[in-house]
Amino acid sequence: MATVFDLAEYILEKRAEMGEENVSTLKLQKLVYYSQAWNLAWDEKPIFDNDIEAWINGPVVKDLYYHHQGLLTVSAGFFKGNSNALSVDEKETVDAVLEAYGDLDPYSLVSLTHEERPWLDARGDLPKTARSNNVITQESMRDFYVSIQ
Repeated sequence: MATVFDLAEYILEKRAEMGEENVSTLKLQKLVYYSQAWNLAWDEKPIFDNDIEAWINGPVVKDLYYHHQGLLTVSAGFFKGNSNALSVDEKETVDAVLEAYGDLDPYSLVSLTHEERPWLDARGDLPKTARSNNVITQESMRDFYVSIQ
């Protein structure tokens, strides 16, 4: 199984190929989330094992956050992940995610995740400005994205 750092590296490499050398860390977190969610929907398995939490600005993988904390942007090579650890099917999923979401700005991605059931359900009754470490379950991601394909 790939790690979240392998996935992040693949995303950063692909965005660099598309001309986006420096990717917002906020945007990267959302692209990681959507890659995991759509892989669960399409292939019924996760790309990585880390939990995704329902933070104020949308879904966040805490381990990834701790590596880029304090930085506004990152580029390929930053996480030292191995993009070749992703399977062909996983790369196809991520490529589709990047095609659908990759050109959106970070705040559009945040807004989009705030409208979707997995983040809303994980947050429960919390105000939008309340901090949270509530986990967005793989089941909720899979069920929601299967329902909208």
